Amino acid sequence: MSRSRKTQPSFLTVVDSAEREVARLLTLITGVVIFAALVQLVMSLGSKLLTGSEATWLGDDLIKVLGDLLTVLIALEVLQNITSYLRRHVVQIELVLVTALTAVARKVIVLPSGAENKPQLLVGLGIAVVSLSAAYWLVKRANAGSARAFPARDRSVPPDADDAGE
Repeated sequence: MSRSRKTQPSFLTVVDSAEREVARLLTLITGVVIFAALVQLVMSLGSKLLTGSEATWLGDDLIKVLGDLLTVLIALEVLQNITSYLRRHVVQIELVLVTALTAVARKVIVLPSGAENKPQLLVGLGIAVVSLSAAYWLVKRANAGSARAFPARDRSVPPDADDAGE
């Protein structure tokens, strides 16, 4: 062994550093995407408001606006996932599941007309919604259970104080 460990960073340190840099780059890219989607949404709404056509707010145009809004929301949730990873170096599974549920909900909302003739698509979306919902419920239940497993003690009361009155 000619090299000492103190002079050379460990492999895991290099990998960890690279992960953080990639996450920072993804944060920057996601921010640009959110900004572009928001600009597109504002311009789309502005043009619809300036034309003054109220009939376009019903039907397909309303669905498109809702789809655009949900797209921005999904991008914000992805950004939150990335920044959460940067802060805690942990992937928050609840947040990932909520993001996935939002994405599936967006897909359901913006389904084109005629989608009712595609039963495989509808069944697939239904299975995705049920699966993601069940996973979210299980994760929430597991997190609530672990929080109850170690209740916080009231430090102002001595441990044997309730036994003293008996």
